[in-house]
Amino acid sequence: MASSSTFSDTHTPVRSISLPSRIHPTSVKLESALNHLKTLQTSLLSVNFSADTIQNGLAGLAELYNCIEEEFIHSPQTQQALLRNGKIADENLDESVTLLDTCSSASDLMLTMKQHAQTLQSALRRRGGEYSSIETHISAYISFKKKMKKEIAKNLCALKKLESKLSSSSSTFSVFDLDYNLSFTIKVLQETTEITISIFKSLLLYLSMQTMKPKSAGGWSLISKLMKMKLLSSDKGVDHQKIINEVETVDLALLNLHGNSRISGSNSKSEEVQIAQKMLENLEVSIEGIETGLDSMFRCLVKNRVSFLNILTSN
Repeated sequence: MASSSTFSDTHTPVRSISLPSRIHPTSVKLESALNHLKTLQTSLLSVNFSADTIQNGLAGLAELYNCIEEEFIHSPQTQQALLRNGKIADENLDESVTLLDTCSSASDLMLTMKQHAQTLQSALRRRGGEYSSIETHISAYISFKKKMKKEIAKNLCALKKLESKLSSSSSTFSVFDLDYNLSFTIKVLQETTEITISIFKSLLLYLSMQTMKPKSAGGWSLISKLMKMKLLSSDKGVDHQKIINEVETVDLALLNLHGNSRISGSNSKSEEVQIAQKMLENLEVSIEGIETGLDSMFRCLVKNRVSFLNILTSN
């Protein structure tokens, strides 16, 4: 991957070029957007990151794509660079297929998970609800999670292949052999794709976090304490270390209820049920925020693809 520092700090062709002609008109704004997302990437490298971190990453990514669409792709310097080397645009179009498929798949998974969360909330709220009915919904959610992990594994594999292809492609270009505008174009497109892959991978990993299973009643006691700490913590000014994320808390709460006859009859409002309801509510809100980010990203990816196709077919 090219350095994140501006290209004015790197080696340039030997031939003399006056300063004004070397500066791409969108370089400063794009560098700022790229560096902002690289900072967000650091948060996504932690073992336990929240839905808020994912949402911020998707929002920043959409802003970057909008900046690329509005000010970079349509600039004369970029279009000239792309027309001189059609391979760059072709590769970007190939990459966009994998990114669009991943974005669409993630959206479908989020929608199905939200539907399960809503069904479970309704079942748990229903006074005097049949225990067998609640068990059926919990079993359906667990079954969905197993199928989801397979779909996520497939998407992660596709992203890994794209990463390898990117790495191989970047080695075929040398900034010493290219003029500034072409070098800058390659740098922006490659770094944008790399960051997109990173954020999409983080989202998929967030959804597929492995949930520990309690081995004893004491284990459930510890889990209950952890979830209550998350549930009751309202001081947003305090940096409470996240032990489990929104997806994991729902998994743990449902596993606690699964096979537990106390959720029926007069105990339908037990502490375990209340915790499960709250965790499902939190998950639903988190999913809706991520869905909004994915919708924006899908539109950005489609618009980006159309712009590259137009450039290639206009000549």
